[in-house]
Amino acid sequence: MSATLLLPPTMTESHMQFVKTFALALLFPAVATAQQLNRYGNPPKVTPAPTTAAITVRDLQIRLYQFSDDSMQGRQVGRVGNMKGTNYIASEVKRLGLVPAGDNGTFFQVLPYHLHSYTSHSRLTVNGNPLTWQQDWIAIPGARAPRAISTVDVIFGGTTGDTLSQISAAQANGKFVVLLPAPPSAAPAGGRGGRGAAPAPNRFAGAAAVATVDLDALTPAQRTALNVPTVATQSGAGGRGGRGGRGGAAQAPPDSLAILHAQIDALTALTPAAAIRLTKAAAAELFGRASLEGLTAGMAGGSVNASLDFIETPSEWARNVVAVIPGSDPVLKHEYVAIGAHNDHIGMNTPVDKDSLKAFNDARNRMLIANQMIQLTPEQLGTIHVNMDSIRKVHPTARKDSVNNGADDDGSGSMGVLEIAEYIQSMKVKPKRSVLFVWHTGEEAGLVGSNFYTHNPTLPIDSIVAQINIDMIGRGRAEDLPGGGPDYLGVVGSYFDSKDLGETVAGVNKKRTKPLDLDYRYDTTLTWSGYNNIYGRSDHYNYALQGVPIAFFFTGLHGDYHQRSDEAEFIDYPHYAKIANYLRDIMLEVANGPRPRMNGSHPAKPVKSVVP
Repeated sequence: MSATLLLPPTMTESHMQFVKTFALALLFPAVATAQQLNRYGNPPKVTPAPTTAAITVRDLQIRLYQFSDDSMQGRQVGRVGNMKGTNYIASEVKRLGLVPAGDNGTFFQVLPYHLHSYTSHSRLTVNGNPLTWQQDWIAIPGARAPRAISTVDVIFGGTTGDTLSQISAAQANGKFVVLLPAPPSAAPAGGRGGRGAAPAPNRFAGAAAVATVDLDALTPAQRTALNVPTVATQSGAGGRGGRGGRGGAAQAPPDSLAILHAQIDALTALTPAAAIRLTKAAAAELFGRASLEGLTAGMAGGSVNASLDFIETPSEWARNVVAVIPGSDPVLKHEYVAIGAHNDHIGMNTPVDKDSLKAFNDARNRMLIANQMIQLTPEQLGTIHVNMDSIRKVHPTARKDSVNNGADDDGSGSMGVLEIAEYIQSMKVKPKRSVLFVWHTGEEAGLVGSNFYTHNPTLPIDSIVAQINIDMIGRGRAEDLPGGGPDYLGVVGSYFDSKDLGETVAGVNKKRTKPLDLDYRYDTTLTWSGYNNIYGRSDHYNYALQGVPIAFFFTGLHGDYHQRSDEAEFIDYPHYAKIANYLRDIMLEVANGPRPRMNGSHPAKPVKSVVP
C-alpha cells in the first residue's frame, strides 16, 4: 500500500463531521499525552501464555506481542528475524496438529533467494586519505553492483526529503552527493516493499553515490545488520518465476495493472548509484572541514575513490509457511479454501525516539485528514510542533527504537490467520472442504512469496476454490482514516473477481448481530490509480492471476505504516477480534458452500462505506 494515507476524492457526511472535530485541534500546538499515544490502553508488554480455541482479544494480544517483538528484528525476508517469525508460526501449527504442506513433508516452502552485501574489503578514500569501514562509513547494498567510483567529486546535496533546498539532478550527475538526514519526526511514512507506491523520479539517480550523514546513532551490531538487505532472485524460481512470467521472463501486464508492475520494476531494477552512510566526522572530512556547520547546497568537497566489494549469498530463511486442515467430505476434501497473510516486514533502521515519532505521526495524520490530503508539503510538516512534556513525565528518557516491528503490517493478518487455524482445528466436525493456510514471505520485497507459491504450488492450483488475503486489520478507527470507525473494514476484489464470492462476503456480514461497516471503494478499477492500485499490491493478486477468486481485507493505512511506531501496544484489539471472527465465518461458509465462480468484473460501487 502507499506510503501515504489513502483519502477519498469526495467526503461523506461522517467524513465532514470528523474533519470538523479535528479542525479546531489544528489551531493549537500539538500536545502529546501518554493517553493519546496509547489510546486503547494496551500494556507495553504481554507475557506469553497458552491460547484458547476461541478468537479473543486476549489471544490476539498474546500472539501479536510475540510475533512483533523487538527480538524478531522486523522480520525482513531472508534474514534471521524472518526465520524467527516463521519458526514461531510453524511451531504453533505443528502444536495445533495441522498437516504440513510445504517442502518434503515440512511446513516450509523455501524460495530461491539471495542476500546482497558488501565485505570489509570495501575501501573509500577522500583526497587519498582512507576512511575506516564501519567506523566511518558503510555501504547499503541494492539489487545490483553499484557504478564505479573513481576520482569522483564530492558535492553537498542538502537535506534528505527537503526537495526545495536540494541540488538539481544536473548538479548531482556523476557526483558523490552528501545529504544531511531528515529530522527524525519528519521522516515520511513510506518505505520499501511490495505495497509501496511507484516512486517519483529520483533527482540523484545519475549520481555516482548518495551518502547520508546518519551513521553516528547506530551501534556496531546495527551497522552490520544494515549491510545485509535482501533482494529476491526472481529468475529461476522453479523455472517459472518472475512476476507472473514463465522461465524468468515477465509477461506484458494488462494496462489496468501497469501501476503495480511499474512499482515492482522500480524495486527490482534499482539505480546503480551506491548508497553510503557516513558519520558526521567522516562527512566533514569529505569537505576538508572540522564540522558540517555552514555547508550550503551545491558546495564542493574533495575527490573520492572507492572499491565496493559486492557479494551475493543464498539464504535458506526466505520461506512460506504452508499447512492444511483436511476437510470432512470424502469428495470436497480434495478442494481447498485458502487463507493467507504475509509473514515478513521491513527490518531495522536508524534508532529514533519512538514516543516522539508516534506523537508526530498522529499529529500529521490529523492534519492530513482535516485537510483531505494524501501528502503534506515540507512547509506544512514544519508547522507541526509536538509538546512532549506529558510523555516525558511517564518516560523521562527517550525510548530509542530501531526495529520496524510490523505489528499491524502484517503481524495482525498473520496472527489472525493463526487464530482462525486454531479455531477450525478445534471443531469436532471439520468443514467439508480442506482449508489451506499460507503465510507468504517477501510481500514487502515485491510479492515474491505468493508469486513463488502460485507458480510452484504444493497443492494443485486449480483445486483452490478461493483465496482470502488479510493484510493490516489492526486499526481503522476514525483517527486513522476518513470514514473509519470501530466497525470499519475495507474489502477489495470480492466482487471484481467473483460475484459469488462477493455475495458470500456480504451475506456473512449481514448475518452478524452487528454487521461490520464494509468499505468497497477499492473494489473497482475506477479507483485503482487514485488509491495506488490496492487490488494489485498484496498477495491475493498472484492468486487472481491464476484464476482463483479472491477477497482482500484490510483496515486502511495510518501514520504508523512502515514506521518504528507500528507496535503491538497501538493495535485496536476489540476491532481486530471482530474482523478475525468475521473472516473465520467467511472461510467456513465458502468451505461448506457452492464453489465460487470467476465471472468477470463487477460494476463500480459508490465511494462510501455501504453493504451492497
